[in-house]
Amino acid sequence: MSFSVAVRHRFPAMHMDIAFDVCSPGVTVLFGPSGSGKSTIVNAAAGLLRPDACRIEIDGKLLADTRAGVWLPPEQRRCGLVFQDSRLFPHMSVATNLRFGMRRVAPGAIHFDDIVDLLGIGPLLDRRPHTLSGGERQRVAIGRALLAQPHLLLMDEPLANLDDGRKAEILPYLTRLKTALKLPILYVTHALDEAAQLADSLVLLDAGQVVAFGSVSDLAARADLPLARRDDAGALLICRVRENDAGRTLTRLQGGGAMFWVPLLDLPVGAECRIRVPAREVILASRPPDAISLHNIVPGTVRRITDDTVRRSVVVEIGLPEGGLLSRVTPDAVVRLGLTPGSPVLALIKSTSIEVLGG
Repeated sequence: MSFSVAVRHRFPAMHMDIAFDVCSPGVTVLFGPSGSGKSTIVNAAAGLLRPDACRIEIDGKLLADTRAGVWLPPEQRRCGLVFQDSRLFPHMSVATNLRFGMRRVAPGAIHFDDIVDLLGIGPLLDRRPHTLSGGERQRVAIGRALLAQPHLLLMDEPLANLDDGRKAEILPYLTRLKTALKLPILYVTHALDEAAQLADSLVLLDAGQVVAFGSVSDLAARADLPLARRDDAGALLICRVRENDAGRTLTRLQGGGAMFWVPLLDLPVGAECRIRVPAREVILASRPPDAISLHNIVPGTVRRITDDTVRRSVVVEIGLPEGGLLSRVTPDAVVRLGLTPGSPVLALIKSTSIEVLGG
């Protein structure tokens, strides 16, 4: 199944022409700077904005096709909406706010008690919105959207108004949500940490155009995309736990066709997780060092080398059998190692520098 979007619309300062096709269900993250067209896509999918031309289809259901004269009104699209601000009714309790989403739909597969448990909001049911933290309000808003039995969940920067602490509080709930419900989710953000933890598919936008789209692990490891020029650039790999070595306090993960040792995880063998390997933490070598403290020496092949003139560095894209890594090094390092596309190379990575994210 797939989620297909094509939108063309002319604004006074921008001509928007966006098209992508990603797998469904799963979380598709629209990522890009402010003004790149992210919220416009969400509004078009919800039926709140009618573009000059568009075609939106999800899992075989056509929501809009301006050429064919198809335009389902918002109430027929069965889209759940979550915005930056929770938009809860202040005079209602949390429980009443949640049940408001159930008023106009027949009972479905998403049940009240399940959502309360999934989002951890049982202790909040009798409280009013003004007594909740920002993260708690957003969890309630997500629950209300889900209890409307949506076929598509649209989330427009739902964590943008939260500080880092509240964001860290709510991200694990969003990870549980996407795993448990198997809903197609369109998620807007310009925060790379949210995209890294939640995205299955990634759509990179800039000035109303699609820069690239595809699986998040593929795009995060490409040295030719804008992501690689960020300070927080890094590859993302989907891994499985292969071994927990309590004696060494290490866990061995397999992902991208390679093995990685990380500090001991509280996960069983076979469990899935994501790892993020920052480009600035990857050292390159042409041969194994004689003695070294780090645990990860990963063989690969140079795929691309791109200049980053702002940081006076280069980004080396390293191909693995089923994935890739990025390394930010100096131009001199590339010359000294004789690196060119196709060269064999070793990626040296400290276990403590690998960030373990959700599943």
